[in-house]
Amino acid sequence: MFRKFDEKESISNCIQLKSSVIKGIKKQLIDNFPGIEPWLNQIMPKKDPVKIVRCQDHIDILTVNGELLFFRQREGNFYPTLRLLHKYPFILPHQQIDKGAIKYVLGGANIMCPGLTSLGAKLFPAACDTVVAVMAEGKQHALCVGVMKMSAGDIESINKGTAIENIHYLNDGLWHMKTYK
Repeated sequence: MFRKFDEKESISNCIQLKSSVIKGIKKQLIDNFPGIEPWLNQIMPKKDPVKIVRCQDHIDILTVNGELLFFRQREGNFYPTLRLLHKYPFILPHQQIDKGAIKYVLGGANIMCPGLTSLGAKLFPAACDTVVAVMAEGKQHALCVGVMKMSAGDIESINKGTAIENIHYLNDGLWHMKTYK
C-alpha cells in the first residue's frame, strides 16, 4: 500500500475534524482495538487538533499535532502506524516470525505460513481478519502491521500460503513520513 508512497506527490489535502467526527473515530478505534481504550486520551488529547490527511489511492491518515497515528483505505477500518505501535506495543496482538523471514517482510512481502510455524517463530491464537503486529525473533519492536488471512489453527494445520497480509512495514513510504503540519 505504501511501497511507492511519496509525501510530496501523494498528499492531496488536509482537513481538521469536528469534535463529533472525532468521537465517532474514537468509538471505532475502541471497537477495533479494545486494548487502546485506557490510552486513547493520551494518544489523542481532547484539546489537540485532529486532522485527516487525504492521499492518493483513497488513503486517509489521522494526525494529532502533526504526528501520524492511524491510516485507512477507502473508508475502511483504521490501522495504527508503526510509530504509534512502537510507543504502545500492547494495542495489537502479536505474531512472531523467524529470522529468515525478516528481510522479505522488510521488502514488503506478505508473511507466509512457514515463517510462523518454523523454529524461532511464535504463533499466538488469532482469528482470520484480525489486525496484528508482526514481531521478529530477537527484535524488540514490530516490523509490520498486518491482517491475518488465516486463523492460527489453520496456519498450523495447512502450513501453506499467505498467513498475514503486510499492510505497513518498516522503511515504507508511510514510515519515512515523519510528521505532517
